[in-house]
Amino acid sequence: MSTLSAFPGFAAYALATVVLSLNLLLLWYASGAARGASKTTPNDEDARTFGKGITVTEIEPPAVARVLRSYRNALASIVPFLFLALVYVLLGASARAAWIAFGVFTGARVFHSIAYALAAQPWRTLLFTTSQLALGFVMVQIVRAVVTTL
Repeated sequence: MSTLSAFPGFAAYALATVVLSLNLLLLWYASGAARGASKTTPNDEDARTFGKGITVTEIEPPAVARVLRSYRNALASIVPFLFLALVYVLLGASARAAWIAFGVFTGARVFHSIAYALAAQPWRTLLFTTSQLALGFVMVQIVRAVVTTL
């Protein structure tokens, strides 16, 4: 039985997975930093544990809410990408096609997170659209591969 590394597109997939995971983790850490800066928490136990001056609130401060929206937006695109990209690799994606599609998606998602943090329009929308076009390419390639085997 061959290993995943025998598939031509696997190296591109592996690198994209690491970069996209780091993107999500950094957004998550940024939400904690924003929450720390605002001295708020939604949890009583956190207010008791982390010191005086921390306010328990159900309403997120604007800076925290922005980072959490960015995180949710990234998560909503990255999770489907990781599944679909793996299927594409397993169906025999060429190394070149994988590097291009996965690189475009990954770059667009990382820069989208930055644009979201900076409230940079129209860049945020352009980067989101670019990532979705790359994801669409992957989906079309999967369908093409499956249809040709029928």
